[in-house]
Amino acid sequence: MSAVPADVLPGRALAVEEAAGPAELGPRARLWPSLAAVYRAQLSRARVARIPLLFVATFQSVGIMILMRGVVDGGDEAQAVVAGSAVLVVAFVALNLLAQYFGQLRASGGLDHYATLPVPPAAVVLGAAGAYASFTVPGTVVTAVFGCVLFGLPLAHLWVLAAVIPLAGAALAGLGAALGLLAPRPELATLLGQLGMSAALLLGVLPADRMPEAVRLARDLLPSTYGVEAFARTFGDRPDWAFVIGDLAVCAAVGVVSLAVATWAYRRAAVR
Repeated sequence: MSAVPADVLPGRALAVEEAAGPAELGPRARLWPSLAAVYRAQLSRARVARIPLLFVATFQSVGIMILMRGVVDGGDEAQAVVAGSAVLVVAFVALNLLAQYFGQLRASGGLDHYATLPVPPAAVVLGAAGAYASFTVPGTVVTAVFGCVLFGLPLAHLWVLAAVIPLAGAALAGLGAALGLLAPRPELATLLGQLGMSAALLLGVLPADRMPEAVRLARDLLPSTYGVEAFARTFGDRPDWAFVIGDLAVCAAVGVVSLAVATWAYRRAAVR
């Protein structure tokens, strides 16, 4: 009869596994790969549905500039109209549509699907915001070029849109996502998004020097105002780039804060 060591018996093996404790989980998903995956998924999903709405946003901004051409000849007022109309395309998509999207996602239980995925909450918010903001690029450029031709403004510094679109888009997208996630009903999220876009229209397109003082203070609280100001300053003969960078920095700071609030609102809505 042969002797078998105790440490190779089946019971002993189970005891060793129990003593070792539970198996370790895999590493958590990193932010940037998760963000890229959510961005691609949102971009491919919304491409067909959002293109008609982007056309509406562009047509709306172009129509506003044509109407304003009858009362504005040129100068600072024309610069404000063109800059405000271009940023309005960003507000329509990043603020209005994103508020509706997250409001419907919360009401339909779609947040439960994202909550089961191994992705950080920030990746969901940033990915969706980035995808929606990407749709604003063609419409914003077309609106800006058309406005410059219509009002006789220079086209030399249109490259600044490469900074205005993502920074203003981040600020407005974070605000839109927060409104959609915090609204108790999707109808209220749609209403808040529409009101935000209307504020961007009235306070961004109309020249500031014709507004009452109280309205000017409200205008300073709107994130898109600083994108409008940064873009409008570049139409001058000698743009003051320090002020342009300052306005863009305000957009960036507001974007960080608004996206952080949207991430918190996503976590709050996902656990309910």
